[in-house]
Amino acid sequence: MPSGKIFFVVNPHAANGETGRLWPLIQAKARERLGPFRAQLTAGTDDATRITRQALLDGAELIVCIGGDGTLNEVVNGFMDEKGPIRPEAVLGLVPNGTGCDFVRTVPIPADLDSALNTIRAGHTRALDLGRLRFADHRGGTGLRYFHNIASFGMGGEVVDRVNRTSKALGPFISFMWGTLVSLMHYNAKRIRIKVDDYFDQEVAIWHVAVGNGRYHGGGMLVAPDARMDDGLFHVTIVSDMILPRVFIHLPKLYNGKIKTIRQVSTLVGKTVSATSSDRVLLDVDGEQPGCLPATIEIVPAAIRMITQRG
Repeated sequence: MPSGKIFFVVNPHAANGETGRLWPLIQAKARERLGPFRAQLTAGTDDATRITRQALLDGAELIVCIGGDGTLNEVVNGFMDEKGPIRPEAVLGLVPNGTGCDFVRTVPIPADLDSALNTIRAGHTRALDLGRLRFADHRGGTGLRYFHNIASFGMGGEVVDRVNRTSKALGPFISFMWGTLVSLMHYNAKRIRIKVDDYFDQEVAIWHVAVGNGRYHGGGMLVAPDARMDDGLFHVTIVSDMILPRVFIHLPKLYNGKIKTIRQVSTLVGKTVSATSSDRVLLDVDGEQPGCLPATIEIVPAAIRMITQRG
């Protein structure tokens, strides 16, 4: 049983509004298993970041996020400032319930409510890496954002932008697959310059680049099969330009773990990644679309303590 002050950050709009409808049930079960806690529902973009940071500054010791990858990203950013964690001893828990929950495909956190709450009650923690991203935001300035799972650019940014502007009522797989297929029909390869640590520096035409702390994104695409969240490294997958028929032929390999068998795919490992382009290249950061290139990404080892299952 986790000790100390517990605070729930709840996105009622997650999973197309299902989280809000289920909140009374979740609240009752959580009190039964975890005891008393405080909670606040988000109302808009970046609310979860603001709420989390204030709860930590007010003394919360365990923050429980209820939502999908986008909500979790905001909560993670509430734990961090530009230098690193604002309360290194604080712990993060997750009850997954959102359109995108790719994070729990890598980290052992159960997707069902009862098991997720039981995992939080057990209180086993792991120190996980985060990515720190500096990028061009949509207001013409420079943004700073942490990510727990994957930051990508190219097709990923186009897909997320499209998915987030439409209904997600059909669930994550259908939503992301539809967004991918429609984006493919309108997408032209982007020319970028990408650098990984001090050993790779090239200009390439790309469909997609994924900088993986986790392994999956886009509703189940296995884009970084070898990634681990506690090895202090990014696993970078570069999908170079290819003709559209070949893209469709290889599309199943994005889901079955065979992405590295595609001739136009290369993989790299490193602690820092930077990318620039004269084209407009959109970002996908844990399922959100905060801006575009240029971007600089660096690993922050063991940045956050999170409750997971053992193993």
